[in-house]
Amino acid sequence: MYVRSRMTSDPFTVSPETTIAEALELMRVKKINRVPVVKEGKLVGIITERRLMEVSPSSATSLSIFELNYLLAKTKVKEVMTKNVVTVSPDDLLETAALKMRDNQIGGLPVVEGSKVVGIITESNIFDAFIEIMGFREQGSRISILVQEDRPGVLAELAGGIADFDINITHLAIYHGEIVLRVDTREPDNLLEALRDKGFKITSVHITD
Repeated sequence: MYVRSRMTSDPFTVSPETTIAEALELMRVKKINRVPVVKEGKLVGIITERRLMEVSPSSATSLSIFELNYLLAKTKVKEVMTKNVVTVSPDDLLETAALKMRDNQIGGLPVVEGSKVVGIITESNIFDAFIEIMGFREQGSRISILVQEDRPGVLAELAGGIADFDINITHLAIYHGEIVLRVDTREPDNLLEALRDKGFKITSVHITD
């Protein structure tokens, strides 16, 4: 799965001359918490709601509301934006975006094609993709199976055993010797018994409506 398939296309952007007050209002109205900063069509930075709140005067300040509003209306985005922006390409794998977010401890990345910002991808996009890949919202049964890592052909054996019951595997993941699969039946008892007879260790079963 590629970034292009999960990103938000044509994201809202601001210029370096945008004020903090204007940027905060944009985020509030559009319900977003990060905005790329673009100058002459080129990405030059990024601002986040968290960063803007960090540089805004705190509620404990001795400044009056008028002075606070003046500061927010006077300070430009270019003075507080992050300039060394971590980005991804729309043709990068989704895993690449997830790793960059994790390694850099950030919640979203501008998606850049050439020098143009074409999208933005966030943790929420990654979570949605994970939910879709694992089929959490679909009817069926989620079965976890613990297998020996040195058991060659285990997937073929497992798939064949499931096919014998005219049941389809709709989603599958493998993690440290555990196979997690989702099948398109809500009545898996006979299948589970047959798999156990074949030596598969079922660790959990969850049926979804």
